[in-house]
Amino acid sequence: MIMLKPISNTIQGVINFTWPMVIISVIILVSFRICYLIKSQQKIVLYKELSMLIFGIYILCLFQVVTFQDDVSWATNNFIPFKEIMRYNITSRLFFKNVLGNMIMFLPFGFFVSLYLKSEKLTLPLFLILIASISIEVVQLLIGRVFDVDDIILNILGGLLGYFIYFILKRIGERLPSFVRKEWFLNTLSVLILIGLTTGIVFILI
Repeated sequence: MIMLKPISNTIQGVINFTWPMVIISVIILVSFRICYLIKSQQKIVLYKELSMLIFGIYILCLFQVVTFQDDVSWATNNFIPFKEIMRYNITSRLFFKNVLGNMIMFLPFGFFVSLYLKSEKLTLPLFLILIASISIEVVQLLIGRVFDVDDIILNILGGLLGYFIYFILKRIGERLPSFVRKEWFLNTLSVLILIGLTTGIVFILI
């Protein structure tokens, strides 16, 4: 529990300053999406819509986190690989925040791009992870924050972990009974996951 506290505190901090933007954006996006589906007479597939919504919320939070103007006056640009990573004590709060945090931050990205591309080959997801991470670091440099090549390395590792989680889950799913791939089951599972995520967020906040 002690080891998880820094991560919990970081998640709580992200939620605290992103929830207004997330709520407004979700209301606008969901209402627009529903109107579009009704007007175009397309079937609403709940699990697909929820997965896109979760990915959209993740991107919003990612944008807010990487552009948030925190106090970084003490930091300097780092273009030497592993320089910043190696200076953290593995049991320290900064290790969990800056090392594990940068990995965890990109885990959903790797998972979702693999899911939507249905890519079993690593090349395309890795390319997108690399482009996204480099873009973030360059933009941070342009808005007065710092460029850190170690963040790119950690983002890539986190994105690759997301890819491998997708790959493993896909392989497991192929060996499960056929009803697991039925729409009603996937809809139910997606609702349970959404409830679980919401419950976890509430638990963190209280």
